[in-house]
Amino acid sequence: MFKGILITKDDAGYKAALQTIDEAVLPAGDVTIQVEWSTLNYKDALAITGKSPVVRRFPMVPGIDFAGTVLESTNAAWQAGDKVILNGWGVGETHCGGLAEVARVKGEWLLALPNSFTTRQAMAIGTAGYTAMLCVLALEKHGIEPSDGEILVTGANGGVGSVAVALLAKLGYTVVASTGRSAEADYLKALGASQVIDRSELSAPGKPIGKERWAGVIDTVGSHTLANACATTQYRGAVAACGLAGGMDFPATVAPFILRGVTLYGIDSVMAPLKVRQEAWQRLTRDLDITRLEAITREIGLSQAIAVATELLDGKVRGRVVVDVKR
Repeated sequence: MFKGILITKDDAGYKAALQTIDEAVLPAGDVTIQVEWSTLNYKDALAITGKSPVVRRFPMVPGIDFAGTVLESTNAAWQAGDKVILNGWGVGETHCGGLAEVARVKGEWLLALPNSFTTRQAMAIGTAGYTAMLCVLALEKHGIEPSDGEILVTGANGGVGSVAVALLAKLGYTVVASTGRSAEADYLKALGASQVIDRSELSAPGKPIGKERWAGVIDTVGSHTLANACATTQYRGAVAACGLAGGMDFPATVAPFILRGVTLYGIDSVMAPLKVRQEAWQRLTRDLDITRLEAITREIGLSQAIAVATELLDGKVRGRVVVDVKR
């Protein structure tokens, strides 16, 4: 038996509750982990509140990532005592996740905890930070350099956006942060943003193609924001799209792509292959300023996760939320 958040759906409705869970609830897997830290992401908040059909099997422990210590393993790659992290792979959606004291998963889903990070720091980064790094890598591999011009980060107050701003700034890029919370301008500038703009400049319906501005874009919002970002990206620039907080639609035309040669990269963190994950985490050990990471991070206990999930969806949470599953 162990403590965790369990989501159920029956004739009484959809419910998430902190409770004592029997290990029989855990799905098959060849590695069992004592979870030390997890996180609260936008997807986790949707799962906990039921605002979107994220969870596809019941009962379900939410939590798309975690860090902890191997308790038992029949997988040759892992032994009891190993420190590991997990991001994605459908955990928290189709396979019980990290917002509990114990998790059981497939060994091939795990990564060794980088020596540079504690388990808490790894979860302060979490799926959001790992996704931000994937976006940065996409822009780099496209050939965008700091001298090419401004990089736009939308939804900059969120977990992905905050880490993206910090990463890009450390790498020498000029970062423009877009946010709906003007009061957070000082926070974003402290992370390295050179300018903060209101999201209203991008969130309304726009023209098929606009004045060239951005050398590259990291978009966490989707919908009109993504369409407008593409429409104002420079010739042969690139946009890395990884989120849909503003909607799943893409009300755009092909104009930016065929008239300016703009490239739109879709960033998937859930099923990314092992080699890609390893590269992203290796780069995070080098390119993420841990002192800035701490400024991004809010710590809560497992008992607070359900309430904070609602805050997150209401836009009242900035940066990263790490969850101490022991309290």
